[in-house]
Amino acid sequence: MERLTARTPEITEALTAIESAEGAVVLSTCNRFEAYVQAPHDISDEIIERISTVAGVPVSSLSTAADVETEHRAAEHLFAVASGLKSAVVGEEEIAGQVRRAHIEARDRGSLTNHLERLFQTATRTSRTVKHRTEIRSQGRSLVRLALRLAESRVSTWEDANVLLIGTGAYAGATVAALRSRGAERISVHSPSGRAAAYAESHALTAVDPRELRAALDAADVIITCSRTDQPLLTEADFETDGAAGAPDFDPGSRHPRLLIDLGMPRNIDPAVARIDGVELLDLETVARHAPVTELSAEHEALEIVHDAAIEFGASQAERDTLPVLLALRGHVNAILEEELCRARRTGEEDAEASAADVEAALRRLTGRLLHAPTTRIRSLGREGRASEASDALSALFGLESADRA
Repeated sequence: MERLTARTPEITEALTAIESAEGAVVLSTCNRFEAYVQAPHDISDEIIERISTVAGVPVSSLSTAADVETEHRAAEHLFAVASGLKSAVVGEEEIAGQVRRAHIEARDRGSLTNHLERLFQTATRTSRTVKHRTEIRSQGRSLVRLALRLAESRVSTWEDANVLLIGTGAYAGATVAALRSRGAERISVHSPSGRAAAYAESHALTAVDPRELRAALDAADVIITCSRTDQPLLTEADFETDGAAGAPDFDPGSRHPRLLIDLGMPRNIDPAVARIDGVELLDLETVARHAPVTELSAEHEALEIVHDAAIEFGASQAERDTLPVLLALRGHVNAILEEELCRARRTGEEDAEASAADVEAALRRLTGRLLHAPTTRIRSLGREGRASEASDALSALFGLESADRA
């Protein structure tokens, strides 16, 4: 996961470069890496090979770890992901926003097709439906809140705790909100990208200058990291007490126990830090293992909503497949209509202008009625996945080919 996440931009570029790939959206979060690729046939082996090459992960390892879904199952999976049903903490709030960001990034990159656009729009609508119609997010559950719940036994009182937040990304806002809901008041923020001052001002926090980071680390009771980075931001060296160059001269015996919560993917804190006396580390893997049992009724209802949305999306897409057939039929009938109208106009030019207008109106009404029944039937066949039958019927009855077969 860490190696894939660290190379997300390069992997995205490699997937969009596949000749048979019409479009691609890459979703990279703290506990998943997914690629949604539109292609005329199954190219999953080629996708895995490209990812393997870019990320430096053996094909055998990647194939073993990867799940491949196509067609209807791929759509249903995305809808479940966006609704928080595939998260380490079921009902997670942040995932819906991450899905939307992946959608927008693909659109900005130009790798979004009309089909992928509809797929991700439907995923967002389904997520909202699940949120409004079920109790699955009623407790505001998320990895952030679960991490803080696990931390409560290590923190005497949140009101008196000095909390240092490292990172100003998507999880930072959720972290600040969760901390304040527990009564935390002493919250400072440091940004590796230099955005701490602006973020602190907009969220009423205390900004930590990079030159003051070491002192802030030592003063903090709880350190929470949630930054996007390729390499760990904090290592053992950041907590040394041996008077190393540039480090304050701290007395090891005076150090208080500290809790480190790493919400980053790739990880923000080197696991070796946990070996330091007085330091306890909670990372994503540890947090996920403690995910609570969900309310079965709420989850069941949410799964039904997702399932129904996937069926409707598939039916809608199948119906769209009949559009070339409908266009060919309408074009054929309208061509006949225009011929008849021209004939009627020529006949009525000399002495029956009003009669020609009546004939034209009658023919147009006739055409509408003529097309209504077959149009309805063709759409119905499409929703049943039988668009090819409609195309065959058009060819057999009128000797016409729909646009996708011509």
